[in-house]
Amino acid sequence: MAKEVAGLIKLQIKGGAANPSPPVGPALGSKGTYYNDKSFSFVIKTPPAAIQLLEAAKIKGGSPEPNRKKVASVTWEQVRAIAEDKMSDLNCFTIESAMKLVAGTARSMGITVKGEFPGQ
Repeated sequence: MAKEVAGLIKLQIKGGAANPSPPVGPALGSKGTYYNDKSFSFVIKTPPAAIQLLEAAKIKGGSPEPNRKKVASVTWEQVRAIAEDKMSDLNCFTIESAMKLVAGTARSMGITVKGEFPGQ
């Protein structure tokens, strides 16, 4: 029999930073539980594509004007590596569509993707 969900909490926390201090403690303490039987479960996901792109491009932040001022560039191989890592969290069926999604995130951050798209 499935457990009855009492509440849902979404938190984005850096790895190793989950401890009872704010923001985690107050967010969990106010709810008290996830399920009515006082148990809980959690899902760990991969880092956001934007963070992985910043690490790949070796920059601190995106462009304030991404359509005019480009701040860095990445290769399609780097985009493929990020897409393969994020594939379980994305709503894509093929690696090529995941690569296009990651490339769109890069474009909105002012990061250019060098070369031609390697897909069909």
